[in-house]
Amino acid sequence: MRPSPLLPRYLPALLALLVGILPTSSRAAPRPVVLRSGPAEAVGMDAATLAQGVELYRRAVARGELRGAVLMVARRGTIVLHEAIGWRNVEQRLPMEKDTLFRMASNTKPVVASAILLLEHEGRLSVDDRVGQHLPAFANDRWREVTLAHLLSHSSGLRLNRIFLPFDDDEGRGLPRTLQAAVGRFAAIGPEVAPGTSYSYNNAGYNTLGAVIEVAAGQPLEDFLRARFYEPLRMRDTLNHEDPDKLDRMATVYRGTKGKDGKIAWKRGFTPGDPPDFPVIRASGGMISTAIDYARFLQMYLNGGEYDGVRVLPAGIVAKATQPRIAAGKEGSYGYGWMVASDGVHGHGGSDGTYAWVDPRRELFGLIFTQSPGGLNPRDEFKRLVAAAVR
Repeated sequence: MRPSPLLPRYLPALLALLVGILPTSSRAAPRPVVLRSGPAEAVGMDAATLAQGVELYRRAVARGELRGAVLMVARRGTIVLHEAIGWRNVEQRLPMEKDTLFRMASNTKPVVASAILLLEHEGRLSVDDRVGQHLPAFANDRWREVTLAHLLSHSSGLRLNRIFLPFDDDEGRGLPRTLQAAVGRFAAIGPEVAPGTSYSYNNAGYNTLGAVIEVAAGQPLEDFLRARFYEPLRMRDTLNHEDPDKLDRMATVYRGTKGKDGKIAWKRGFTPGDPPDFPVIRASGGMISTAIDYARFLQMYLNGGEYDGVRVLPAGIVAKATQPRIAAGKEGSYGYGWMVASDGVHGHGGSDGTYAWVDPRRELFGLIFTQSPGGLNPRDEFKRLVAAAVR
């Protein structure tokens, strides 16, 4: 059959029509964005509204409700706000800087959860594996039904309110000081309620995941995180321990207590150079990072796992990590390493005062880094203003 002579004439229109009706997933995906600074108006945000958010933190520091903060907001890859406010060390009058190093505490968990999902993609484990399949100490009746998915979502049934058990016994004898040996002691405790039935935030569970990563990856936890996340994302200031050469850039942690008069009384909780909290690298916390370093991790999530031409997480992992898994109180649900709200916003905080969130619908992320736990932090109002700034 000979082709119609009319086909060449109508071919461009036909192709255009087909492109128009193809589902979005069939079209070429937009190039993942790379973070750059720029004006808020260029990405549909109102600078004056964002400035109101900054003012909240200036007032909080001036009133003694916080010691200092670094704030950042980025939309569509454009950093529209990056401010340093107050002090990283009050006594020495050292100002907070945009590149100040922070103790990230539980803001480590989204990275660790991502590492587990990356290893699953590579076939080295499954989130449905029982813990005892990777850590022999857990191959017992107590842990028989506990899976990696339960640990990821804080639904293991473990109620141990400890990061680690003591590293010395009652007679002061030192115990093995490796991550795998440290978490192996949890195996004798086990869950208190049926796994998968309720949410209970648990640092011990995430440290156990860190040991699983070491076994599955065949290398120390920090080495794996560095090779698969920090280096490809150019998170050059990020480690899972203090860098002695960068102590001068670290913020001091000040812990606040509210008095009867409503004022916050502050005392030092951690000074750069203090002995480490624990003798082992941990997965429940321990990350040291800066705002711009952690921002690259957040933007990678907004990009669906890619940043600056580098595929850090294979397709599908971001969606899997941020899918609600179990109800977690008034803040929403917990996924794998993220607290997930009903509108799809996912975020996490750290006990030393850091917080970050990703808002896929508005194509933005924000972070609020302080080292002022126990202070009066206007976090919720700041988040509200960031959302309101979108035009």
